[in-house]
Amino acid sequence: MNIHQILVGSMSNFTYVLIDNTTNESAVVDPSWNLEKILVLLEQNETRAKFIINTHTHFDHVLGNQELAALTGAKIIQHQNSSQEKDISVSDTDIINLGDSEIQILFTPGHSEDSICLLVDKSALITGDTLFVGSCGRIDLPGGNVEKMYNSLYNRIINLDKSLKVYPGHDYGPYPISTLQDEIKNNPILNFKSKQSFMQYMGSNDI
Repeated sequence: MNIHQILVGSMSNFTYVLIDNTTNESAVVDPSWNLEKILVLLEQNETRAKFIINTHTHFDHVLGNQELAALTGAKIIQHQNSSQEKDISVSDTDIINLGDSEIQILFTPGHSEDSICLLVDKSALITGDTLFVGSCGRIDLPGGNVEKMYNSLYNRIINLDKSLKVYPGHDYGPYPISTLQDEIKNNPILNFKSKQSFMQYMGSNDI
């Protein structure tokens, strides 16, 4: 699977275009602004998006859904907790088949009630606003929950294969792509010694 990272908008969002190496089928993750960048990339790679996948449904991750779906015919995929318009609902551990590639859904609430991460071919993790390079998503927006964020980070993500490449939802860190091993080593959010200390920190700081 080829993963193309595209920086869009004024909030340093990342949109991703995933293209299966064998069949050239593609999916777009979190389209918002600058849809022309996505369309040019799709055209250059002679592919038409089959799916639009949202890591969560805050406006800056779904703003381009309807326009892109109308232009490409792509089906919109969101977690079942989302109340927004979608074609396909998914839940934890579901598999999206894209050509010969597999995208596994990991339900990771905390930033929102419908937050998911995408485990792509067991080699990359698209984390949305659950985990950033050097930090994590804020929990003070509607649907945010500090305890669920702790569980998603410390009981789910941190236990995955450490070699996974991490592709975040925003360009908020010192570099746009990381690895889970580097985040566990260097990201202060993943280095609290207790749930209580994590919750206290998150409750008194905007991340």
